[in-house]
Amino acid sequence: MQHKGEIVEKAVRESGYSITKLAARLGKSRRWVYDAFQNRNLSIDVILEIGKVIFYDFSNDLLELKRFKVNAQDSAQFTYQVDETTAEYWKNKYLDLLEKYNRMLEGK
Repeated sequence: MQHKGEIVEKAVRESGYSITKLAARLGKSRRWVYDAFQNRNLSIDVILEIGKVIFYDFSNDLLELKRFKVNAQDSAQFTYQVDETTAEYWKNKYLDLLEKYNRMLEGK
């Protein structure tokens, strides 16, 4: 069985994305991220969320996602792409703007 946390950790480290920034983007602590790296059965939802943040497609590394991607391609419902027509795109855009606004307020 694949150790999902180790696969995710390898991808994060190779991406050069800092653990601190990753934790902030996920709304979690750095400790939570390190614990996730140790989790053999890391949730697919968490893996996909991390993949979005670091712009990495885990379907090439995880058998479970590879099967899901093949099945989803048949039904044409699965994408890693987030475009302007999705709610996820606008949610992320709003959260980024809110973070910038909060940093601006802290600076005053």
